[in-house]
Amino acid sequence: MDLRMQFLSFFVIQSESEKGTSGSFKAFKHYQTMDGDEYEDSALKQFLDEEFIKIVKRKAERHPNAPNPPTKVGMFIVEPGYELGSNPNYNLFQRIREADSKERFHSLSDELIRIYMDTSAVRGGAFIVALSTLNTFFDEPFLFILKCDFEPKIARIADERQLISEVEMAISARSIKSIQYPHMEQDGLLERWELKIHQASHARYFEDFLKYVSYEKPIPEVMSEQVVEMVHQFIDTKWQDTESVERAQEEQAVELWAASEKRELQEWWSPEQVIEANASLIQQKEDLTMSFKLGNVTVKGLLSDFGGTVHLAKHNGKYVVVIEGDGIQFEKGMSPIELLAPPELEDIIPIIGTAAEAAAAAEHDHDRIYESGSAAAGHDRSAYTQNAAEQGGDDDAPPW
Repeated sequence: MDLRMQFLSFFVIQSESEKGTSGSFKAFKHYQTMDGDEYEDSALKQFLDEEFIKIVKRKAERHPNAPNPPTKVGMFIVEPGYELGSNPNYNLFQRIREADSKERFHSLSDELIRIYMDTSAVRGGAFIVALSTLNTFFDEPFLFILKCDFEPKIARIADERQLISEVEMAISARSIKSIQYPHMEQDGLLERWELKIHQASHARYFEDFLKYVSYEKPIPEVMSEQVVEMVHQFIDTKWQDTESVERAQEEQAVELWAASEKRELQEWWSPEQVIEANASLIQQKEDLTMSFKLGNVTVKGLLSDFGGTVHLAKHNGKYVVVIEGDGIQFEKGMSPIELLAPPELEDIIPIIGTAAEAAAAAEHDHDRIYESGSAAAGHDRSAYTQNAAEQGGDDDAPPW
């Protein structure tokens, strides 16, 4: 990837944690702004070039599979009927991209870091604003905003007598936070309404200074909303425009179910209805997942597996999950289960749901045997006592 630097501004942020004070101290200092030639001859090139390539190649989903992913796509917010030029964050980014001198780039980068310093959880470190082109695709520049936190307890090798010397302000590329604008979803395809943000941790403070950027909901949240909407549509179809106590009870049950973090099987729909509803979700995203627990066992798979290789049923009052496949694989810790010669399914079905009855029967047999044994032991003790009395001794030795 042919990356050509145009301008780069390097700032250092100091906060109260670095100063060791109890007040709300935070400040920044501009160290240097350089053009492309100066960057080529600087130590920053070796430090950052690979990071810029990683940032560009890093993939991000508009609808991530989990909440607060480290890399996400942000979209500039505009009022209905207005264009991108009405968004303050976009306007600043565009002015930086259009900078034609070091002085202009430094001035706009200074404006950007001042906005960042107004966020609630600023931490010390290096703040870098860079403008670079990727000549592999086009000449249009990318804006990169990077933040490297200070690394605690860093030392470097000194001489034979001193051994090590303390480094006052060390930064590392290990956990760089970054913003890239514009977002390039595919090679050569720019999304001018979007930027890409990356944070190694799930903290939000690096994105909080972009007040006019929004992020799409994660897939589980989107899917949950659509499922609830499907249930409401089902109720509307079932009752038409009829208002009744039964309909109100069903709607209330839906609200309680949707608001619960841990939900149980509702038994409202047939397998065919569930498969049809799944299909409408899978059309939007093929790799949607499902996860549920049966007792202490967790089952995970694709939503498309339901009705095909994963089946739910009831037998003898118990829930049953049947998972079919061509083979079973085990990982890590061995167990005797790996040695099993599986019986046929029809041999297992009769014992499903009978474990409680078997346990109760075993307990009953245990109690009966215990009572029988106690009676026999009492008889032996009586015989022994009588025999000892007949011998006229006070021998307290055990019977054995």
